Amino acid sequence: MNFVMRFAAVFAAFSLGSATQAEIGLAGLFKQEQNTLQAAAPGRLERFLSGRSGKSQSVEHRSPPIEFTRKWIDTQPAATGGSEFECLAQALYFEARGETVKGQFAVAEVILNRVKNTQFPNTVCGVIHQGTGRPYQCQFTYTCDGYKEVIREQNAYERVSKVARLSLDGPSTNLTQGATYYHTTAVNPRWARSFARTARFGVHLFYRDDRYRTASSN
Repeated sequence: MNFVMRFAAVFAAFSLGSATQAEIGLAGLFKQEQNTLQAAAPGRLERFLSGRSGKSQSVEHRSPPIEFTRKWIDTQPAATGGSEFECLAQALYFEARGETVKGQFAVAEVILNRVKNTQFPNTVCGVIHQGTGRPYQCQFTYTCDGYKEVIREQNAYERVSKVARLSLDGPSTNLTQGATYYHTTAVNPRWARSFARTARFGVHLFYRDDRYRTASSN
């Protein structure tokens, strides 16, 4: 017999004039309900009191908003990952470790924009190593400059590794308006005249080839 039915029975007894019996029954009824509530699992009781069903509720997990400061990056957990993460972290180290944090995110964005563009390989490692081993064909200088790739500045590598991890995990920063090319102010490549310049961060200039637009540039 549920609570409502038991309460109805007690109320009927009271109405028929058996006040003492009704009082005893009512006291026992509330005592029983109190014991039932105390025995209930905390989570079940909480759901009952809040009006939720026993079904699991979906919880939306959002990445924290990115702050383009070294102080914020240094508070983020150490970054790890597979080959795609390692390729991106190394590219940021050799291409942009001395750049501002926003500039490092912008360089990462260019690499990821290339992954989404049919002009380029569809993996991070493929994009970075495109043309490596062929004279004047490599896309990222450090992959074919003849120097051994040695990471000597561990703190700088740990920092750009966090940038790589955050760039891969999202949300999209869209700093470069879909750029798929960049160069530093130390050089003036001929190809830069053919593309639309979209942004500058630190010593890096960014360009978009409007013949091939990525999703982030539309």
